[in-house]
Amino acid sequence: MLDRRLLRNDFDHVAELLEIRGVSRETLENYRQLDVKRRELLVKDEQMKAQRNKVTEEIAALKREQKDAQEQITEMQTVSKAISEMDGQLSAINEEIEAIELGLPNLPHKDVPVGDDEDDNVEIRRWGEPTAFDFEPLNHWDIAEKLDIVDFDRGAKVSGSRFVFYKGLGARLERAIYNFMLDTHTQKNGYEEMIVPQIVNYQSMVGTGQYPKFIEDTFQLKGDRGLSLIPTSEVPLTNYYANEILDKPSFPLKFTALSANFRSEAGSAGRDTRGLIRLHQFNKVELVKIADPKNSYEELDSMTTDAEGILQALNIPYRTIVLCTGDMGFAAAKTYDIEAWIPAQNTYREISSCSNTEEFQARRAKIRYRNDDGDVNFVHTLNGSGLAVGRCFVAVLENYQQADGSVKIPQALIPYMDGVEVIPVPEQ
Repeated sequence: MLDRRLLRNDFDHVAELLEIRGVSRETLENYRQLDVKRRELLVKDEQMKAQRNKVTEEIAALKREQKDAQEQITEMQTVSKAISEMDGQLSAINEEIEAIELGLPNLPHKDVPVGDDEDDNVEIRRWGEPTAFDFEPLNHWDIAEKLDIVDFDRGAKVSGSRFVFYKGLGARLERAIYNFMLDTHTQKNGYEEMIVPQIVNYQSMVGTGQYPKFIEDTFQLKGDRGLSLIPTSEVPLTNYYANEILDKPSFPLKFTALSANFRSEAGSAGRDTRGLIRLHQFNKVELVKIADPKNSYEELDSMTTDAEGILQALNIPYRTIVLCTGDMGFAAAKTYDIEAWIPAQNTYREISSCSNTEEFQARRAKIRYRNDDGDVNFVHTLNGSGLAVGRCFVAVLENYQQADGSVKIPQALIPYMDGVEVIPVPEQ
């Protein structure tokens, strides 16, 4: 959520930045008019409440003197009715203002390139050379089916499209990948491991920016408790300190968690309908930082380096890009995407997205800290995939496939595979 004072005091500049991110000028002008009306009503409301208090004192004084106070009582009743009506108007206007505020994306950082879509993203570095083969590489779903390590058909039978079973050495490889990630982030990169709730309440989803704008992208549970399956463990990890004031914290606070993630993929009809790239349920190792605003962009760079390190350890080629304003997530002020090389598609595909939301989520979730001077300020929150496990599984299958159809295990994962070095083609 944006600072209301910023919207009020620097309206034209904020409006210009928000228009770049797709917010119409009409919406912002409506917001400004509502804000003006709200402040006018507040002044009148306070004046009338002061009048009511004065009349109430007059009534008390008249009664003490055993004098007739009917005129003052009638006046107080009239004022009280007007106050009640005005409070109703204020409540309605506040709801309209809050609805607009909750729908406004974060302001882009000054270094973010302006653009409309992914074609305007800017590549900043590459690591490794695209994997070369002396045979025609297969796509990951064909590899997985031939090795009998992922069952797409029975996943669809049991749960519907975009659900799968990992089985045998496929399940072990998935587990090896996320255990390797967790060990790296906790033992090498200094993150504290968490096991998080995978069901959260409505306010937690508001806190990180999923609700109310992106409610269709999630799976909501039936009932009156307002609970949802998490689309990412960013939600519980970031909300861990919701509605708290941290007393002189040792920044940065760094968390990592493995969780299943659940997404309806409402806006992705027809995209990646085959394979493991875009499932309704998938595993992801998440990274979250609670940072000092003074150096949160240094923390974003180091988080991105932590995520890149996983791919380097697995020897999977990748590139890192900075997202433009039109492709950046709702809550982000700046985002780096890391894209792994996928040979069968002859392209790079996103495997991690690392973002600094600055104080946008902290305002929504009310996460603050007390500095050495005793002042209370909002923290900056950062999040990133460290990595998306299923997409890493895809990258391993496609980059490590062999001419005979088998798949070699990356050296870093062999200890996590109980010494298995190759997933062989099953005997017929």
